[in-house]
Amino acid sequence: MQPADTTRQFKIILGARIESLTYHSLGELLIGLIRARSGVRAIDFANTQIVTMRRHDKDFARLSDCIDITLPDGMPLVWAMNRMGAGLSDRVYGPTFTREFLRTCPSGMTHYLVGGSEECGRRFRDRMRELNPTLNFVGGYHGKCSADGVLKDDDDDAVLADIISKRPDFIWVGLGTPKQYAWISRVKPHLEQGILLAVGFAFDVNAGMKPDAPLWMQRAGLTWLYRMASEPRRLVGRYLKYNSMFLWYSALECLKSTGCKSEG
Repeated sequence: MQPADTTRQFKIILGARIESLTYHSLGELLIGLIRARSGVRAIDFANTQIVTMRRHDKDFARLSDCIDITLPDGMPLVWAMNRMGAGLSDRVYGPTFTREFLRTCPSGMTHYLVGGSEECGRRFRDRMRELNPTLNFVGGYHGKCSADGVLKDDDDDAVLADIISKRPDFIWVGLGTPKQYAWISRVKPHLEQGILLAVGFAFDVNAGMKPDAPLWMQRAGLTWLYRMASEPRRLVGRYLKYNSMFLWYSALECLKSTGCKSEG
């Protein structure tokens, strides 16, 4: 992990440093980092599940140490940050940032995709090029990944070698949680330059492979409910567990904070 930039505003939620950035300011920051050739950075778009997993699961916390900048992907995190004075008007949602950043990304910058199926990757690239014909996708991997962040069969070493050779500016990683964190944690030390972005199911949404929540549900902080209803077998247990744990840990921190103030 790179040293934290103390000039940027942030809040601590369940021990995680969450940056008070917007879609626009994050885009400007990333482009500036690439133009300055300032090394490797890893970017995360965290919801309550991710923040809670960092707090609760020591192994996941270790994996997520590779992350340099974390954004509030979910509205509950925005509300929690605003109670601390962040003054945010919106979250920085991974699928939306992916689409809007690629739509306006300057020509000459290069992109590499890791995650999703072959069809998903093809449709994603086609749709993004419709938004921005100057986009330069220099490579990608679309296949399975193990829980410890190893790509299937003999692809793992080949993909890393390809990335090292091509030196893409932006590596978009959509392997899901926790796989994408494990992969980034393994790969990042081997790179000299570039930005790795853990974007979850942003490929599927922007490729039209999976539906996204209506805007009113997103603004109401109910994206999780929509996704849970869309994929109940995969997501019901996960969301109920970690949403409940987030509320529990938040309540504990609130009580602790109140107790400390009372003692003071």
